[in-house]
Amino acid sequence: MSSSQTVEQLQAQWVTPQNFSPYGQVIFASQDGKAYDVEDAKLNLQNGIPRFYIMRLDKRGRKFHKITRHVQCTQCLGSLSGKDWLIAVCPPNNDVNEPALEKIAAFRIPGNCFIKLHEGTWHAGPYFEHEAVDFYNLELADTNLVDHFTHDFLKSHQLEFEMI
Repeated sequence: MSSSQTVEQLQAQWVTPQNFSPYGQVIFASQDGKAYDVEDAKLNLQNGIPRFYIMRLDKRGRKFHKITRHVQCTQCLGSLSGKDWLIAVCPPNNDVNEPALEKIAAFRIPGNCFIKLHEGTWHAGPYFEHEAVDFYNLELADTNLVDHFTHDFLKSHQLEFEMI
């Protein structure tokens, strides 16, 4: 790593449906039998075989320098066991292969909801201070093989982020 590397701090705000809307949706529990409406996740899983799985992540901390996007599908993430976690996001800009640095935001996600990322939303995370967290993840079976575009801020800007 270069000695001129910079660490930029991102203030993580608690996620709400309103402040997360440029990046995706926040989905909270609803009563069984409720009709489908605007509060439900608007999914795009038509470009392949949906994959719903539980991924176990070990202590990740709060720093990142890589951010990823998937343009062929939406992605849903949520923690199990009610554990809070962090994610950094940047709005989709599918005409450009680089996230808009000035639009990166960090969110704290409570353990009682999940998030759905819009197609093309750049994201770094999940991050957390717990020893380990299990997350459910809904995407396509081959998302990480054929629809996984990553930008490295260390290479492009000698920059790392820390969510606080």
